[in-house]
Amino acid sequence: MKHASYVHGASQQALIGQTIGQLFDEASQQYASQQALIVRHQGIRWSYAELRQQVDRLACGLLRLGLQPGDRIGIWSQNNAEWVLTQFATAKAGLVLVNINPAYRRSELEYAINKVGCRALIASPSFKSSNYIEMLQDLLPELADSQPGALRAARMPRLEWVIRMGQQATSGMLGFADLLSEPTPQELAALQQLGQTLQFDDAINIQFTSGTTGSPKGATLSHHNILNNAFFTGQAMGFGPDDRLCIPVPLYHCFGMVLGTLTCLTHGACMVFPAESFDVLSVLHAVQEERCTALHGVPTMFISLLDHPQFAEFDLSSLRTGVMAGSPCPIEVMKRVTTLMHMEQVTIGYGMTETSPLSFQSRADTPLDKRVSTVGLVHPHVEVKIVDNDGRIVAHGETGELLTRGYSVMLGYWDDPQKTADSIDQSGWMHSGDLAVMDGQGYVNIVGRVKDMVIRGGENIYPREVEEFFYSHPKIQEVQVIGVPDDRFGEELCAWIKLRDGETASVDDMRAFCQGQIAHYKIPRYIEFVDSFPMTITGKIQKFVMRQQMKEKLGLSDARTA
Repeated sequence: MKHASYVHGASQQALIGQTIGQLFDEASQQYASQQALIVRHQGIRWSYAELRQQVDRLACGLLRLGLQPGDRIGIWSQNNAEWVLTQFATAKAGLVLVNINPAYRRSELEYAINKVGCRALIASPSFKSSNYIEMLQDLLPELADSQPGALRAARMPRLEWVIRMGQQATSGMLGFADLLSEPTPQELAALQQLGQTLQFDDAINIQFTSGTTGSPKGATLSHHNILNNAFFTGQAMGFGPDDRLCIPVPLYHCFGMVLGTLTCLTHGACMVFPAESFDVLSVLHAVQEERCTALHGVPTMFISLLDHPQFAEFDLSSLRTGVMAGSPCPIEVMKRVTTLMHMEQVTIGYGMTETSPLSFQSRADTPLDKRVSTVGLVHPHVEVKIVDNDGRIVAHGETGELLTRGYSVMLGYWDDPQKTADSIDQSGWMHSGDLAVMDGQGYVNIVGRVKDMVIRGGENIYPREVEEFFYSHPKIQEVQVIGVPDDRFGEELCAWIKLRDGETASVDDMRAFCQGQIAHYKIPRYIEFVDSFPMTITGKIQKFVMRQQMKEKLGLSDARTA
């Protein structure tokens, strides 16, 4: 094919051939006196030297429990210093860190712990409406009569240690602070010796994909996967030791722990946590008072910042760059971020947990028109192709499914060879499930999910295109478009619209706005005005929830026309 939709990230920059622990030690020495970690809600401000001291203490403490390289250890917590310490300490000790979604409840926690066979779990006492201690005591009644480390629980048979954060003590649980005692010289020497035996292809992290159906899958990532992805993410932003990154995205997700903490580590930058979870004013205060040069977030976070009544009161002039990812970024939002938030070099990122996560990213010098309309260029050392339903590469400008291959593709789904084989084909290509279009310069635009594409009377409609049109309306703050069943056309469009504060509009107003501007079949039949959207804790809109709610409200079935 003359103009095949295939690109590979040829690069003179070699991949990092180290484990996270090895690079962490080097960075801690090279940037010893520079600020490494600021956790504003805990009053913590550590240099790289101080961070290493705390990490080594925790790593030795974990090994003191009898945990061995390859053992799985879960963490169930909001953003805090303990999470960051655990991320680096487990990497140094060769333990596989299992990220537990802070929003999980009893059955989800039980599933995750048992699926990967965690020997230990580090838990926060509580977060928002979740009382983690209470849930653990419900699931593990044996804790009350157990000594720490001697747990033998019916519902979680492989779990031996429950380690709780905070100052209080709970029967059967070990205090996190107990793991931070000063290690002996022999323990430190043993930790360093262990670090030299670890391999960069070893599994080091398991992240459960949210999934819309069935049980979550444990994407298993190596040192090599996430360390290199973090480095090249920083390189695209022009990152260096003088940068200070505001991280309001959750650590349990790749956005926080790879594009956040690891990106800072690989470039000697400072990690700044404004709060234990996303809070608009905390972010604005952190950027202003810490003089942050970069800010990460999903589009909904940036929309919330821009539209806050006190936004104009804050000095954000220190900002330069950051990553906006997690869901497609509306073009109008991108333009406001680059101007009103001074983030002229903000980058758009695209990827998935299974690819560590980024496969595409715009660069600091990417022309604005490309930065606001595409997800940039392929990452270094990564291959991407776009294929049709038969698996054949499509031409430039044609829509197909995006596939990724290279160092960033996960090791597989933990203990699930069939689901792994369903996602990674025999040639090593990871199937994304995302619909994409590539232009002649290699820039890619994500036009929707394979499952989200709406087929109305034989016409293929990509919701992203309709959403972008609605974003040009001055009264609209946010919009999401889905397909709902229809007896005549198979599917019809439905738009959920959130208006800006103080604005009013009718369904007829919205339809009139569309007339003569977009094709008649792209004008939504159903329009709902809403105050919010169902979303995951990482800020991803859950369109499958929207679809189900509309089916119930409208009394629609999934009957389709032939």
